[in-house]
Amino acid sequence: MSTTDTQGSGLEGQLPHLAVVTGASSGIGRALARQFAQNGFDLLVTAEDAELHDATSELKGYGHNVTAVRVDLSTPGGVEELGRAVERLGRVPDAAALNAGIGVHGRFDETDLGDELRLIDLNVRSTVHLAKLLVRPMVAHGSGRLLFTSSIAATAPGPFHATYAASKAFVHSFAEAIRTELDGTGVTVTSLQPGPTDTEFFARADMEDTKVASGNTDDSDEVARQGFEALMAGKDHVVAGSFRNRVQAIASTILPDKTASAVAGRMTKPGSGTS
Repeated sequence: MSTTDTQGSGLEGQLPHLAVVTGASSGIGRALARQFAQNGFDLLVTAEDAELHDATSELKGYGHNVTAVRVDLSTPGGVEELGRAVERLGRVPDAAALNAGIGVHGRFDETDLGDELRLIDLNVRSTVHLAKLLVRPMVAHGSGRLLFTSSIAATAPGPFHATYAASKAFVHSFAEAIRTELDGTGVTVTSLQPGPTDTEFFARADMEDTKVASGNTDDSDEVARQGFEALMAGKDHVVAGSFRNRVQAIASTILPDKTASAVAGRMTKPGSGTS
């Protein structure tokens, strides 16, 4: 089940670029949608929660076409419904930010299996599914830009959010791989790797009592700006946010996995932020 809401720009005969943004109701996704709107793009935005209405109202204020589709991308039917919504616009998107994702926190033997599998469905399966629906018309059209929201968590094992970190490693690897495959087609692929960011993520993932959540976080608008600029420049990836994130990403790739995992675990262990 989905709801769709559209507003016209009133500029007959002129079609701005079109961007699709998932997970656009809050956080980095909403900030990415704002970047596109501020740079003259029409938008198709999607999320599963009621906050999408507020985000859509804000985005309409920039004066461009905004189509909102409230749908659950963790289901194949939800992804297909979004794909049909794109088709109904009768336009090949010029850009897409595949940002929707969730986290699950806790020791693996204690977390709920259903939560873990839903994370994989949303963060991994739906990303591949939607990318397939978007890439084919982009390639046929000879142009397009894809931005995948990964994370610096992709650079090392992630104790106490193991499936989340693994899902983001998948997204980053997937983005880099299809970028190479699509070389010469006119379609570019960029992986966005933010660090801890001031969004609802930690609350939704039940990670508010961890060191990583209680430490310094980056501004979502700044992360989105860096992601948007990297996408427009056709870069393969960007580690967004503070300089600290770039240092951490480099260190995680140099350290042995066992060491990097232990370091990460001290930041994400339940209760670590209160000790």
